[in-house]
Amino acid sequence: MTKGKRAGRKRVSIRLKFAESCVGSGQALSTASCMPARRLSGADWCRLCRRTLLTLGLVVLYYSFSIGITFYNKWMMKGFHFPLAMTMVHMAMNFMFSALVRAMMQCAGERERVALPWPEYLKRVGPTAIASALDIGLSNWSFLFITISLYTMTKSTSIIFILLFSIVFRLEKARPSLIVVVILIAGGLFMFTYESTQFNLEGFLLVLTASFIGGIRWTLTQILTQKAELGLHNPVDALYHLQPLMLAALFPLFLYNEGVSLACTEKLFGFHDSEVLLWSVGTLALGGVLAFGLSFSEFLLVSQTSGLTLSISGIFKEVCTLVLATHINGDVMSPLNWVGFGVCLAGISLHVALKALRAPEVEPAVREREEAVELLLRNGLANDSDSDAESLFDIRDR
Repeated sequence: MTKGKRAGRKRVSIRLKFAESCVGSGQALSTASCMPARRLSGADWCRLCRRTLLTLGLVVLYYSFSIGITFYNKWMMKGFHFPLAMTMVHMAMNFMFSALVRAMMQCAGERERVALPWPEYLKRVGPTAIASALDIGLSNWSFLFITISLYTMTKSTSIIFILLFSIVFRLEKARPSLIVVVILIAGGLFMFTYESTQFNLEGFLLVLTASFIGGIRWTLTQILTQKAELGLHNPVDALYHLQPLMLAALFPLFLYNEGVSLACTEKLFGFHDSEVLLWSVGTLALGGVLAFGLSFSEFLLVSQTSGLTLSISGIFKEVCTLVLATHINGDVMSPLNWVGFGVCLAGISLHVALKALRAPEVEPAVREREEAVELLLRNGLANDSDSDAESLFDIRDR
């Protein structure tokens, strides 16, 4: 036997022994566990850099629309005191955009999109649409009374109500970790609102009620999208079916509170100057574009990265929103308020971390549906200003 053959056989023997030692120790026989790590080549580094830049770009795009619509809503309420009318315009525009996207998807995929018959549509989608309309309407209504910082903190209590209704409907198990999350968020909210110089009871109650309804809405949305026979697991299809009923559900409340005054206002139907009318219509349309842009940016972020990336990005977005609110709108926050915000943020961060640790236990098909539901919840809240808290709890196949 030649010297080269003996050396080759020796190398094969060493590799076999190395593989046997991996299997014997309970490790999976795979490239990752039994073969030496491969150094990244120049092409790999280029792909990694491109991926990182793409993710950062999508996060910045998401921040721009999400923070933008928050300050837009507050700015609009200073001169246009019809929050329910504004919300209905945004819902109508979202419906038109979702219908357009559905048509494009059908043309590209040559597959008929789902369309529910009227009886089943009203029975299955109706409760979710009513809860969604009230959640969004009351949230936007509160901007007439409260600051962005107080709104952002109060809306974070949605997690508490989500947990409550998820346990009631057996979509979530009551674990000690979730109790800790609730205590941190509730304690942080108490410290944030304690002796606040800009506290408004009416606005606070509106947001708190919206958060409570948001818990019901989130639970109903899970039940709606988990029913495979309905075929509404796709966020675009679900939004297309939800928006018309949301408009119908919000219309009576709008008619009672704003109908007469809106009909008489000089900014719309009672206008005397066409420029004022065009300004009002243009600013309302801008909000609709921002709402759809938020939906689109969230869709891109989730599809290109993951729902977890969206949740983590949402945590830092809260910080950016409060910092901008103090500098741009002059929101006053004491040291105790900042501590309360930090405690609340810790609760949200803890839940995101726990969700990430549990992610490997979830089957890929279930995890894909979870991210679709998370995206749906955020898209459905695009008319609202802050939707991060309502999309942190994952769903389970039951």
